[in-house]
Amino acid sequence: MDTPIRRPAERAPRVRDLRASDADRERVVKVLGEALADGRITMEEHSERTSHAYAARTLGELTGLTADLSPQEAQPILVDDRPISAFFGRMRREGRWVVPVKVPLLALFGTVELDLRQAVLQRRHIVLDSLIIGGRLRILVPDGVQVNVTGRTILSTREVRTRPTPDGPTIEVGGTLVFGSVKAKAPKRTLRERMKNRLRR
Repeated sequence: MDTPIRRPAERAPRVRDLRASDADRERVVKVLGEALADGRITMEEHSERTSHAYAARTLGELTGLTADLSPQEAQPILVDDRPISAFFGRMRREGRWVVPVKVPLLALFGTVELDLRQAVLQRRHIVLDSLIIGGRLRILVPDGVQVNVTGRTILSTREVRTRPTPDGPTIEVGGTLVFGSVKAKAPKRTLRERMKNRLRR
């Protein structure tokens, strides 16, 4: 009897090791140009960093080029796999950021807002491992993305108004929600987009 061959479980690459796109490089170069214009870096530094930006292969290589030029929330690319938390306040993550396969999330009488319209999903199935106590989770997703709330809910509300497609990515909101709320939506369509959608029917 043949012994079955066991293959090692597929591991997601580290967030910093994901490949950078041309658009990612241009975002960084734009910030470098602004820093040169207002005197934060010299012409020599601009030339050196720009060369490194165009040669960068991964997102991690790009983030180091602007780390000292802008606060974290204003970085052209955010590579951060730390837990997302809001304590009696508001935490918003938006722009070009990498969403890990599993995201620990805590909202303690606070609000977490996740804008995924320009985000890079590490996998097509993302899990938000949430603990929401008296807090709120707000998710904005592009067309085609499905949002499923699978976590245990106690006296909590959920509202999902997205426009998923059968083969689109999935955002799963797991964990525990106590006296909290989850709201996921797709951005409003413009009049032109609504007209095109009607004509396709």
